[in-house]
Amino acid sequence: MPPKKRNSGTPQSKELKPSAESGSPEKKESPELSLKKHRDKDAEFVTLCKSLHVTDPVCDSAWRLWKNVQDSMEEVADSQKRLWGACLFVSATDMDVSCFTFTQVLKAVSLNVKQFFTLVRKLDVNLDTISTKVNSALTRLEKKYDVTLALYQRFEKTCKKIFALLPDGKERETIRSCWTMFLLAKGRALQMEDDLVISFQLLLCTLELCIKRCPPALLQPLYKSAISKVQSPPTRTSRRNQSKAKSRPMVPEVDLQLLKTLCTENECNAEEVKNVYQTSFSAFLDSLDLSRSPDFPQVNDINQQYEEHYLKSKEFDGRLFFDGDETVLAPKVEISQVERTPKKNLSDEDAVLIPPQTPIRAAMTSIQQLRGDLTSSGDQPSTNLATYFKNCTVDPTQDVLKRLETLGQAFSQRFGQAVGPRCIVLGRQRFNLGVKLYYKVMEAMLKSEEKRLSVQNFSKLLNDSTFHTSLLACALEVVMATYGESSFRTGGYNHGSGCGDAAETNVCFPWILDVVNLAAFDFYKVIESFIKADPTLSKDIVKHLETCENLIMERIAWRTGSPLFELLKQEHEGGAAEQVETPASFSQPLQHNHTAADLYLSPMRPGHRVLPPESPAPPSSQVTSQPLTQPSGQTPRPPKSNSLSLFYKKLYRLAYMRLKILCSYLLSSHPELEPIIWTLFQHTLQHEHELMRDRHLDQLMMSAMYAICKVKSVDLRFKTIVTAYKNMPNTNQETFKHVLITEGHFDSIIVFYNQVFMQKLKTNILQYASTRPPTLSPIPQIPRSPYKFPNSPLRVPGSNNVYISPLKNPRMSPGIMTPRSRMLVSIGESFGLSNRFQKINQMVNSSDRSLKRTLDLGATPKPLKRLRFDMDGQDEADGSKSGGDSTLIQKLAEMSSTRSRMQEQKMKEDTESRKE
Repeated sequence: MPPKKRNSGTPQSKELKPSAESGSPEKKESPELSLKKHRDKDAEFVTLCKSLHVTDPVCDSAWRLWKNVQDSMEEVADSQKRLWGACLFVSATDMDVSCFTFTQVLKAVSLNVKQFFTLVRKLDVNLDTISTKVNSALTRLEKKYDVTLALYQRFEKTCKKIFALLPDGKERETIRSCWTMFLLAKGRALQMEDDLVISFQLLLCTLELCIKRCPPALLQPLYKSAISKVQSPPTRTSRRNQSKAKSRPMVPEVDLQLLKTLCTENECNAEEVKNVYQTSFSAFLDSLDLSRSPDFPQVNDINQQYEEHYLKSKEFDGRLFFDGDETVLAPKVEISQVERTPKKNLSDEDAVLIPPQTPIRAAMTSIQQLRGDLTSSGDQPSTNLATYFKNCTVDPTQDVLKRLETLGQAFSQRFGQAVGPRCIVLGRQRFNLGVKLYYKVMEAMLKSEEKRLSVQNFSKLLNDSTFHTSLLACALEVVMATYGESSFRTGGYNHGSGCGDAAETNVCFPWILDVVNLAAFDFYKVIESFIKADPTLSKDIVKHLETCENLIMERIAWRTGSPLFELLKQEHEGGAAEQVETPASFSQPLQHNHTAADLYLSPMRPGHRVLPPESPAPPSSQVTSQPLTQPSGQTPRPPKSNSLSLFYKKLYRLAYMRLKILCSYLLSSHPELEPIIWTLFQHTLQHEHELMRDRHLDQLMMSAMYAICKVKSVDLRFKTIVTAYKNMPNTNQETFKHVLITEGHFDSIIVFYNQVFMQKLKTNILQYASTRPPTLSPIPQIPRSPYKFPNSPLRVPGSNNVYISPLKNPRMSPGIMTPRSRMLVSIGESFGLSNRFQKINQMVNSSDRSLKRTLDLGATPKPLKRLRFDMDGQDEADGSKSGGDSTLIQKLAEMSSTRSRMQEQKMKEDTESRKE
């Protein structure tokens, strides 16, 4: 069941409720089921309802849902009882009635967590079977389960290193108490219990407390020696000292030596864990009166208090992980996948260098990398950045510092509200990291602009508040994503959909935009330049920002109040000839050469500036809207917006790419329909963009597909479209279940199509059924992502079968990076003895095609190039078929020729770019 408002740290009553499995936790809300009212239902179903203390309304609702599912499903694969349990969960969640805990329903129908999640989602046979409210609750439960599983797996391994095995097994009781205490601490201290990093840091705090308070005989030598020698129980003090102590709140002593040992062993930042201890964990200890006690916490007391928390939350019982209970056990395949890292062709000695990539290890590694990259960056502008500020006509320094102070307070407060009341200090830590990244990227951007424009005065850009706020927001989003606090589990939908406090504990993108009061369209302008300015960003973070950009284009930028609509209004008022983006440009490559300065100083684009002959480009401080040369007799039109033009170019390419995926799922036997659907889709985005207001790009895509199939007499139902759509990447069921119909009224995609889409485009849709249909829109060219990763293999232009890529990591030797029997070849370097050529030729001509390195341990470029050959492909130089006896020398000669052509083309493009 979805949780109610979580306890924020206040001590709970010691009058305890009954056991989780003994009866209803809330008798007042769950009166006895009236058996007389349910004689029309299956007796076993009623018995199940009674065992779960279900109310009469929930029983009726679940039975109706079951009958609906039974009629809709072609075959019922699972047992009736399991499906009944799923129906009861769905009905109780929808009706917001707390009858049973999640664990209780799992045990009643003999399913584990993952099986139950899968079963509930299988019930969604129609568009309205599972509501967005239920889906949000399910998603949240699943994420919390994944986090708790990862934490327990690490806890289990860590305890083996900490505690000694005793003949009587007494250490197991201590370990159990430690785990239960952690679960209680997490539930009390955090509102956002699915935060992996802070939860892990709380776990280390709990271990620190248990280690220093348990008998030394229970500890392994490393941790026995790590405890500070100054630890001693409190002594009796004088009355004067006692009165002073009472007036001063006592901060629990943290054993820094022990904490550092724990953090080193678990690759965690000791300073961060110390802060968690002194804020969240110390408050938790105070609530249990454990701060001053030198003794180990009472086992029964901790267990009973957690029982109360579990019954109140209505979620799963975390103690069951320790018991190895079947309801929380992960499928065996899943565990092996988490633990296994590819070690192909590596010796045992090398394999030790590559630890298993568990969720916690991955998170700790990402954080270490981010902090390491920012070690040299201060929380004040560097000397170079300060010089850029001073070179401005108006020095922006004071405005920058004042803005950071204001936004820092807002961010920390909102972070604390979302994550936990004692986490404001952690929010300030995240913000300070974001500030360092903000300064670092800003300096890199300005250096790049100085090189591009040969100017040093960036007064107009650096005094633009929107630019600074966008840059800072992007830096903070990178920090949040690195710590795992921002993801796309909800598809970017941040409202709670009626799910209790879900919205308050959701810091996923676009949460940051609300915190700093920034329009999504303005945030989008900085993303590409930000990525290019910081080559140290990991591949995962680059993908995260690219997904943020897609979410903005798909939906967030189309919210009422967005500056996008004002730009579109200006563009269309300027005249029909000045279209947002002409269809003729679709087939042209998308040039990723716009900088943040271009976009924030838009609408003027460089090609429209009227400059004296041979005059240098003006500094960005002087970029203003200047009159355009117009033929006599014509009314001057405002210039096109750079930011709007690029936005639409990217939007069209994203839209077509998503349509192409959906067509491949559904219309592979009707390939002629794809360009027709695209034409209607593109027409809608260009001429009926008001249909996008407060809606999603994919809603128009699915409607366009259904409309064309309808007029072309192809049998394709919305149910089929939606089923395929759910299999696409980065989709959310809210997109087709919660569509704006009229102001304040939402319904399914079918209702939107009938009442809105078809009514608006009926005339246009019917044209495609005539003998003279509209001219088809050109297909956009889908380029490689502008966010190129250094470790991605790139195809040599003009070839089908030669790829190059940098060495993955400069710290790893070729012996570790590749199998011992293989060779690395570097273009432009000596091959050594002639017998190496013969060896290479034998390898290339042999049937062994496994000449590929599979280990990816980094993304730092290196001069060495990887070669991959496909001997059955076409020749790289002239397109003719190559023979099977081609040698490496021939390939290298062709590559050398191709590279020369590439360099010449690059020089030509640079020359043309400078002329522009």
